[in-house]
Amino acid sequence: MPRPRKKRRRREAKRVPRSKALLPEYDRGAVPEGLATRRQLRDIGLSPGGNDGPVAILRCKWCSYRPWLSCNHPTRGFLLRVDLAKPKRIPTLAQEWALDRAMAARQTCSGCERRFHTCLSKKLGCCLECFDGTPVDPTSYAAPTASSRLAA
Repeated sequence: MPRPRKKRRRREAKRVPRSKALLPEYDRGAVPEGLATRRQLRDIGLSPGGNDGPVAILRCKWCSYRPWLSCNHPTRGFLLRVDLAKPKRIPTLAQEWALDRAMAARQTCSGCERRFHTCLSKKLGCCLECFDGTPVDPTSYAAPTASSRLAA
């Protein structure tokens, strides 16, 4: 006998007045100089290393129409200080080799040993040509080498 389904409740957004918000909030396009999101830090070549936590919130588009309310949606962005950010770490050669071996395992067909430029389907376990005979574009893979399967 099947169990009765639980009725799902719609998640209510907690409406907090903007004056009682814990962090200052800025609309898009009005962020002061020296603050950036994680993605903006990544594009600059920095990591949020020295930041203890967000110093402000970047309001989502929906909340820009309601300036009297605090933004608590998942699409909001957290702003970090650029002056406390640290340069990105450069991976060692051993780390790059390990990543290349992991990608080679995901991109190499088990049947024909060709390494493709994209990851193969885990469901099939091989390329389409080995699975059902569909011809594969020769520009989409690298020819198998005798010594090593590593691309780097």
